[in-house]
Amino acid sequence: MLAYAQGDALAFDALYARTRGMLYRFILRSVPERAVADELFQDTWSRAIHARARYRVEAKFSTWLLQIAHNLVVDHQRRLRPQADADESEHVLGLLDVPERERPEEVLSDFEQRRRLQLALEALPDEQRNAFLLRMESNLTLEEIAQVTGAGHETVKSRLRYAFAKIRERLAE
Repeated sequence: MLAYAQGDALAFDALYARTRGMLYRFILRSVPERAVADELFQDTWSRAIHARARYRVEAKFSTWLLQIAHNLVVDHQRRLRPQADADESEHVLGLLDVPERERPEEVLSDFEQRRRLQLALEALPDEQRNAFLLRMESNLTLEEIAQVTGAGHETVKSRLRYAFAKIRERLAE
């Protein structure tokens, strides 16, 4: 990023190639609507490009980039929050219930397992889901997640513990 800030366009190409998949997966899992994810992905890169002169090496580039994406995701989620009333929430929660299998010996396909995991992720509170995705998708440490989200180390630890417990419970159903 420092080389890019000095005008080296090839340095940006290398940064983009190295981090685009990780960044897009994080955004897409945080905001399941592909069109919104695409927009947030572009906004993240746009902000990174505009902030290139202000970039400081305080953490890994990917951590800095994920922090930008996280802030955009949180802003998007905040804009959406007031739209659902109690009846709509109950309806959505009812749709998330995965029916039990009629025969225990039946094995779930990979698709069904991924779908159940996606539903479990969507059911998590935003803060827990974001911490979980930063840990599992981006392989960030607790300290890096704390830096990205602006939360304390113990808060991140607690969010991850609750997220893992809820996902385990959900997948065991």
